[in-house]
Amino acid sequence: MKLEPYLVFSALLFSIGAFGVLTRRNAVGILMALELMLNAVNVNLVAFARFVDHSQVVGQIFTLFIITVAAAEAAVGLAIIICIYRNFRHINLDDVDLLKW
Repeated sequence: MKLEPYLVFSALLFSIGAFGVLTRRNAVGILMALELMLNAVNVNLVAFARFVDHSQVVGQIFTLFIITVAAAEAAVGLAIIICIYRNFRHINLDDVDLLKW
């Protein structure tokens, strides 16, 4: 199999994630779209590591780092969403202006 199908799939996945981040108002939907974007980067890294150089595992190591960062981002993001819900009784990010002056 060639590299191009993986890149097209990754670009499609990243585009869906970017569209979700830009159009969603719900905080959980935005977090899910961010996870899609990170998974698209993971697909790219593993595909390039597979097709460019078989002897090095740099792509897989970076993918593990991204998965770790994504898990931490999800945990912190969900904690922030719970705090927002406790204060405002909804998670619509358009109405949350607590940090504005």
